Parts: sequence; C-alpha cells; structure tokens
Amino acid sequence: MFLSLRFTSHHFLCDNSIILSRTLFSLRRNCSFTSPLKVNPKAVSFFNKSIDGVQQAGPNSNNLSVNSVDNTFPFPDGSGLEDALIGYISGKKKATEVAHSIWKHFVQKGDTVVDATCGNGYDTLAMLKLVADDSGNGCVYGMDIQTVALENTSLLLDRLVHPNERMLIKLFPVCHSRMEDVIPKDTFVRLVAFNLGYLPGGDKSILTVSETTLPALQAASRILGPGGLISLVVYVGHPGGSF
Repeated sequence: MFLSLRFTSHHFLCDNSIILSRTLFSLRRNCSFTSPLKVNPKAVSFFNKSIDGVQQAGPNSNNLSVNSVDNTFPFPDGSGLEDALIGYISGKKKATEVAHSIWKHFVQKGDTVVDATCGNGYDTLAMLKLVADDSGNGCVYGMDIQTVALENTSLLLDRLVHPNERMLIKLFPVCHSRMEDVIPKDTFVRLVAFNLGYLPGGDKSILTVSETTLPALQAASRILGPGGLISLVVYVGHPGGSF
C-alpha cells in the first residue's frame, strides 16, 4: 500500500486504490498514478504497493480515471486515525502525526522498517517505538544525504533511547535511491517512509528532488513485503515537494 500526505491542493488519484480526503472513501486495488487533482486544500491518499505508474504518468499528466467507488473505511473504529485526520485538516496536528497514526496499523513488533529521509530523527524515533520488542528484535534502517541530518538523528536517539534499543537502528549517509545497497537482500520490510522537502533548521537549498525520489520509490516497492506500506509526507509549495 502507498500512502501520501500532502499539505496543499494536490494529490495523486489512482485507479483501483484507496484514497482518503475530507470525504473518506475508497477505491479498489491495482494502482496506476495519474494527474494531481486540485480539489482539497489538504488530502491524505492511500495507494496499492505498485508505483510503476508514477514515472509513466508524470506530474503533468491529465489522464484521470476513477472506478468502483465504495464507502469502506480501511481502519477499524476506535483506531484513532479519524481523530488524527480531523486534527490534520483543522490544522491542530502535523502531517507526520497522521502518518505515525497510520503506521501503527501496519507495523508490528520485531519488524524491519526504513526511514528514507532521516531529517532530525523524529520519524526514526517513532519507527523504533513501533518495532522494538522486549527480546531486542526489530530493525530501523535510516538514511540521509546530509551528515548534519544523521548527526541530529543520532543526538536525538542517544538522548531518548535506551542503549539496547539504540542498537536496533542503523544509519547510513546515502541517498534514498540507493536503499537497496544498504538493506540486505531478501529482508522483509514492513514500512518505507519518506518525508520530502528540506531539513528543518538546515540548509533550505538542499532539497529532495524527483530525479532521486522516483528511483527511491521504485526501490521501496521492490523491498517492501506483502501487506507493507510506502508512506510519503509531501509539502507541495516548494520544489522539494515535487516528484
């Protein structure tokens, strides 16, 4: 499954997939990406694992298609997701908080997950809390192209995480498009998460770009296990939010 959280009016619409926005509704599976749809000021979108259509359709495609709409909400009542979505739409919660609320419905103790854009480490920390168990199982692979981002992540983890759990996190100074170089082959990955844009508090001229994000999404789809999730938080107001 593919999740996209966007802060402005654009979100991808895809055939036979699940999409959530202000009016929560779902579509069936077999995803193909199409044009950005300028409807909601904020939107949360879910897609099936396949993302090949991202490159095929491209950001300027006008080929929209919607099939087989039903009203099935993909999370159980009492999951807390609806409250998180309402908080996000009303501006009381960050997109990352909504993402974290969704992750917990996919990730289990002992799982392997990937933070494709470590930034200052808050997503990495959230992932660790989801996967670490009492037996020392679970693994978080984190990566970022900026040394300062990995340093900030390490400082956060060293301050807030028990040394035994800290050992479950592996950080790499590589581009997310090269995640397959650092994650062992045949590893069952439950979640790959992206937070696109720039490093908060860092150099805003260093941005995520489509030339590496699209290959990274393809790589994520190859390593993702059955029932897994690819998650993106996208800030569509500057070049770092384009892909």
